[in-house]
Amino acid sequence: MVVLGIAVVVFLVFLAGVIREPRSLGNAVLLGLALSLGALGAAEHLARTPGQPAHLLLLLLLLAVVLGPLLIGCFLVANGVTMIRRESLRPGNSLSLIAGAAVFLVIGLDVVADRAGDLKLSLFAVVANLVFGYVSFLLVSYVLYAFLYGLLAPTGGADFVVVLGSGLRPDGAVPPLLANRLERGREVWTLLNRQAGLNRQQRFNGQEGLSGKEEFDRRADDAGPLLIVSGGKGDDERVPEASAMASYLITRGFPGDRLLVEDRSRNTEENLVFSKAIIENLRPGARATIVTSDFHAFRAALLARRLGIRGQVTGARVAAYYRPSAMLREFAAVFLRYRVINLGICALLVVAPLGAEAFRFVASST
Repeated sequence: MVVLGIAVVVFLVFLAGVIREPRSLGNAVLLGLALSLGALGAAEHLARTPGQPAHLLLLLLLLAVVLGPLLIGCFLVANGVTMIRRESLRPGNSLSLIAGAAVFLVIGLDVVADRAGDLKLSLFAVVANLVFGYVSFLLVSYVLYAFLYGLLAPTGGADFVVVLGSGLRPDGAVPPLLANRLERGREVWTLLNRQAGLNRQQRFNGQEGLSGKEEFDRRADDAGPLLIVSGGKGDDERVPEASAMASYLITRGFPGDRLLVEDRSRNTEENLVFSKAIIENLRPGARATIVTSDFHAFRAALLARRLGIRGQVTGARVAAYYRPSAMLREFAAVFLRYRVINLGICALLVVAPLGAEAFRFVASST
């Protein structure tokens, strides 16, 4: 029961963190810890509970722990094959296949080390499992919280909508991935515009004799939200992404006078930096809803927080087969963003078993 109690405390800290600031990587770690401790506490409780139902539940939990990596490995390999077949063979499209192969490599290493009975091989297997376990824990925590963030992140009350670019077709046309972002951006803009209209009607209905500041605020409210399309011109692109994005929206009826173009950025961070400059120039301190693909939303939110942008990120849906590799790419970027602490922990996980074995060897020799 002690472990379950700790899990509850960690989960409450997690909830407090989400309420305080949803755009935090610490929330993902706390969620992973709470779920891990909760599973461990549940297993401990079931082991001490008499009766066949409790023992059956414990068996199912243990089977999930044992078979989980194998099933995940199979899924990743299958997804990797699908990804390469549909999107071509490129490093970014091979991530799920590589991750699945890594899972089977670690499982195979454990089996060989157990049967060989070799001390060095067993020690290597221990080190590999510790490092793989740490990275896997962070990955699962990240994926779970990224999914949760996509459900919980509020998109209302913003003065700007920022749609992030994602690359164009060779002929300069907008591909489906970017089109989904633009359609989601228009959807958010429409909701915000409608919300602004209702607020304007409630605030100024029947009022006369407004002060100068109130009149200025009323005119700002009358304008409604603005939508910024963000994306520069890549080396292999004919036109800036933002120009193609603006043309896509305008040809589909979006009002051109509510559209702003940011066409200098080359990556997500520059998307946000240059878009923030536009926002601060027009309306300092305004809130923005950032639109990207669903797999990219949480990492974009982390960047937005670091850059001091007020507002949250919402994601447009992508094809299910595309999401695992894309999410692995996002996790790798976040892992390397915090590489000092992550690689430091990995180094400790390598050194600790080696140091313990060296200490035992020295102690047995004296």
